[in-house]
Amino acid sequence: MKQKPSMAFVAASWVAVFAGILGFIIGLWNASTMQLNEKGYYFTVLMYGLFSAVSVQKCVRDRLEGVPVTDIYYGLSWISMLLTILLLTIGLWNATLAPSEKGFYAFAFLLSVFGAITVQKNTRDTQAAKASNTPGDIQ
Repeated sequence: MKQKPSMAFVAASWVAVFAGILGFIIGLWNASTMQLNEKGYYFTVLMYGLFSAVSVQKCVRDRLEGVPVTDIYYGLSWISMLLTILLLTIGLWNATLAPSEKGFYAFAFLLSVFGAITVQKNTRDTQAAKASNTPGDIQ
């Protein structure tokens, strides 16, 4: 019998992902000195990072549970995640932003990625708990 995650952990995960995404996007919206193409760059890195984080979490979990995952997809997921961190780091390093703004974007990105990973984990744990607790199971 698998246990589903607590409502408190599920809620905290959703708050983390939305706080990170909203903070990042509001920061971009309010960045008056940033050109539109720069805002687009950072937004794309954020979305790519969220997708990559969910892909990595899914691949790792699939492998732990014996679900086949090709080595190429597993490797691409990790490369994508590392690439988003590298792209954000290079972008912020070269940006003409105050150090506090750079830190804000970095931590909003990390919070949203952490939230995306935990939301994916919670979704997977909830599905596993439902599957293991179906009526008629012998325990």
